[in-house]
Amino acid sequence: MSPERAPDAAPDAPPQAVSAATPPDTPEPRVSRRWWHPRQVDVTGRSTTEIEQSLTGRLLNPATGSRLWGWIGALLVTAVAAVLRLVHLERPARLVFDETYYVKQAYSLLTLGYEGDWNEEPDENFAAGDFSDLRTEADYVVHPSVGKWMIAFGMRFLGAETPWGWRISAAVIGTLSVLLLARIGRRLFSSALLGCTAALFLAVDGVHITMSRVAILDIFLQFWILAAFGAVLLDREQYRRRLAARAATELATHGRFRDPWGPRVGMRWWLLVAAVCLGLACGVKWSGIYAVAVFGIVVVAWSVTARRAVGAPLWFGGGALRDGIPSFFAFVPTSAAVYVLTWLPWWLNPNSYNRQWATEVNAAAQAPQRTWMPDWLNSWWEYHLKMWDFHNGLVSEHTYMSHPAGWLIQWRPTSFAWRDVEDATSMDLCGAERCVGAITSVGNPIVWWGAALALLLVLWAALRRGDWRAWAILAGYAATYLPWFAYAHRTIFTFYTVALVPFVALTLTFAIGALLGSRELPLRERRPGIWTAAAIVILAVVVGAFYWPVWSNQWVPYWFWRLHILLPSWV
Repeated sequence: MSPERAPDAAPDAPPQAVSAATPPDTPEPRVSRRWWHPRQVDVTGRSTTEIEQSLTGRLLNPATGSRLWGWIGALLVTAVAAVLRLVHLERPARLVFDETYYVKQAYSLLTLGYEGDWNEEPDENFAAGDFSDLRTEADYVVHPSVGKWMIAFGMRFLGAETPWGWRISAAVIGTLSVLLLARIGRRLFSSALLGCTAALFLAVDGVHITMSRVAILDIFLQFWILAAFGAVLLDREQYRRRLAARAATELATHGRFRDPWGPRVGMRWWLLVAAVCLGLACGVKWSGIYAVAVFGIVVVAWSVTARRAVGAPLWFGGGALRDGIPSFFAFVPTSAAVYVLTWLPWWLNPNSYNRQWATEVNAAAQAPQRTWMPDWLNSWWEYHLKMWDFHNGLVSEHTYMSHPAGWLIQWRPTSFAWRDVEDATSMDLCGAERCVGAITSVGNPIVWWGAALALLLVLWAALRRGDWRAWAILAGYAATYLPWFAYAHRTIFTFYTVALVPFVALTLTFAIGALLGSRELPLRERRPGIWTAAAIVILAVVVGAFYWPVWSNQWVPYWFWRLHILLPSWV
């Protein structure tokens, strides 16, 4: 199905949607082209069911394809993702990059209930199963604990003495993200095929694979943001079905709306689910707060356009106030409450870092801060101020730091691990005189470079045609990518784009949908686009297989590793 709509259609209406009760030769009522006018609804001689069918056709795009095959396809792609993320997960058998922080912090959460400090250079002992370097003194950490607790769950079940225990949670969460995107893509594009295509792009992407194979926080942030995005899409569907049903009842009974704002729709439970997910995202990393803001705006915008589509006279006020205010209170306070609750272990353990600051430091200060706060809250607030100062002041140079302007083309990917062997053992490792074992977090070039071009199509579809799906994808970019430009002065890395990768995959899938064309076109007219789309998908899979050894720390000949370095900035 083409991701485009007819130019004169409402932003949320598929071009072919008409009431089943309308004879083919019956002209539709003339629709005002002025954006501020509500759409007209013809209720003459129609029953409640017929009006509801017509409004539902305006508000929602029906999914295509078998539900069974939609699930089978999604599970098959997820199985591929699982293989790419689980095979040789133990390599390398040492802590790499920021695992040195988060794995040890996760272990100390299991052991002490809080993040404890460690003796100098404990990584080799830790990897060997010797945890004696952990001290009872609390450590100053700069991220909340949700992601570290998720790592700890894997260590609890598989053991802290094995890399499988460190990394299994990340691998499982990364695999589940692929399944989530398959179902999200199905709803977004109204096509099981396109949903599975988006999931396949995610399954074979290098940023997502590498981040699913190392135990650091960003894959967990990505998961909760993606889950929230899926819940927002489900809320959109449920809200619009309710709105269509209640609007049809009023229009069939009275011939008009009793309230110019339109009908009430009741409690929106999927918004609460989205809010819980975003609260957990913020509990992994604070960057989840941008998704709270962006998705909240999207929810209100979709409510406004839905009320216009059903013909509510004061559609903007109805969407912004009747829906917007309850949505705000269901969304923002819930996210905040969930985030605060993630700190409960910190409050319950008196030995946590900064837990006694208010009583031991602030109380003895010459000018105590915020004395009107309870000590437990004041200590928590002071800790947040310290974390904020750290994140804004982190300007230490790093070899792989990068500017977000280059992230969409993966200009400077992050190297997580590198070993170069050129001795008598090299022939045993890779069959060559010089062997390399690397984890290079570079995205699949077909996916990322193709999506960079496809983003122009998405922007055009959003701005010129008002396509809601394009706006939904752009909301993902606004939530996970654009905020980093405000922090370009500090030390940041390309691997942060793992939270963006699902929307990159959706962007390329949007272009694939355009290539496939409308279902109403004869196959012979769609064949060139079908072949081009198939070539892109196949090429992405082939390139993913080619890059997998350097995403997963497999020993390869040095010359083979060099074949993967397409840009000088990748080294």
